[in-house]
Amino acid sequence: MSYNSKNYRESCDKWVIGGTLEITDEATLIGFPQAENQAASKATSIADLKADFNSLLENLKTAGLMKADSE
Repeated sequence: MSYNSKNYRESCDKWVIGGTLEITDEATLIGFPQAENQAASKATSIADLKADFNSLLENLKTAGLMKADSE
């Protein structure tokens, strides 16, 4: 199948976005995963900052917004 557009409907269930997808402030995005709220860090040491950062990474992975670590 050949297309002359970067964005096209391939079938009833599939859209292909090869160009830019712009979501404006007025848009509503439904069905996209969200990470848990991450409180602002109050770390006073490097160890505490590392723990906060690793917590953020884990929240992103749990929400499916970042690939999980390889085993």
